[in-house]
Amino acid sequence: MKTRAAVLHSMENPAPFAQSKPLKIEDIDLDAPGPGEVLVKMIAAGLCHSDLSVISGVRPRPVPMALGHEASAQVVQVGEGVSDLKAGDRVVLVFVPSCGHCMPCMEGRPALCEPGAESNGKGTLLSGERRLHLCSQAVNHHVGVSAFAEHAVVSRRSCVKLEQDIDPIEAALFGCAVLTGVGAVVNTAKVQPGQTAAVIGLGGVGLCALLGAVASGARDIVAVDLHDSKLEVARSLGATITVNAGDPDAVAKVKEATRGGVDFAFEMAGVIQAMEMAYRMTRRGGTTVTGSLPHPQHNWPLQQVSLVAEERTIKGSYIGSCVPSRDVPRYIGLYLAGKLPVDKLMGERMKLDEINAAFDRLDAGESMRDLVVFG
Repeated sequence: MKTRAAVLHSMENPAPFAQSKPLKIEDIDLDAPGPGEVLVKMIAAGLCHSDLSVISGVRPRPVPMALGHEASAQVVQVGEGVSDLKAGDRVVLVFVPSCGHCMPCMEGRPALCEPGAESNGKGTLLSGERRLHLCSQAVNHHVGVSAFAEHAVVSRRSCVKLEQDIDPIEAALFGCAVLTGVGAVVNTAKVQPGQTAAVIGLGGVGLCALLGAVASGARDIVAVDLHDSKLEVARSLGATITVNAGDPDAVAKVKEATRGGVDFAFEMAGVIQAMEMAYRMTRRGGTTVTGSLPHPQHNWPLQQVSLVAEERTIKGSYIGSCVPSRDVPRYIGLYLAGKLPVDKLMGERMKLDEINAAFDRLDAGESMRDLVVFG
């Protein structure tokens, strides 16, 4: 079948993207789903910095590639061996398919699935196949999802069935922003009631981390960003202290307000300066968690003596250390109970043809969680 998709042919297009148009909206060929795969019709797809980092070349991927990784969709057809989904079911798409039999999967850490990471790096589905073609040329899948398209073929292992009564457009955010941000707080850090937390970088993931800290019962919640408008949003979501990251005394102010620093600092900005700030805001004996993906050639110079003498902990968090089949329904349940107001993070809704200009807004830090809405 034919489908319209946003395809990236080169990672060398300069901003503004509204002019250089790195994403070409093209009619491409989509194969039928193979064994263990599902054909889906997209409902909504969120714009994330992980997409932007591929466009800009910060996270190199094989091209041509159909981009997009955070989405909700409706099942159209299932491939051989798929018995627990049927046409008409709604799903949230997850950008690391989990094979279920590698060591991380068997340890209950599907976010670290080894075959999933390998296939994502190669631009294939979990099966190793590519189901997208343009003029007989294979088109790579973006982390097994390729959500900026009207239809996609994905692995069954990339789908979480929606059982709860939630707006399917809002459900798209649970595939990345919510899993990554809330999961970093709940799964990776395991923040307890009465502890203190700081979030550095208030994009969609960072604001979800803030919501996770509120839901976890954190006492002091510090929000840090370069944009005062984002700090205002953070206050409305439950931040008790807000600090502009451009303030040269930002770290000192946080340490003073929290009596020596926070128990947990979450770096969600994707730049080394933010990681340094997060580490310095963390108290003696505290934990610094990073859930962002900076340029692979950028290194953070850790002061090892403080790591030892102050018994610090540094942790990475990928997709919020999540178990998607467990966490997506859990977080949706919290949302429906009014304890995780993800709807307040929703930004502009647009058509697929408007996507390049939308990435300019994201690049400038001006947007909330903007969404491409289909149909």
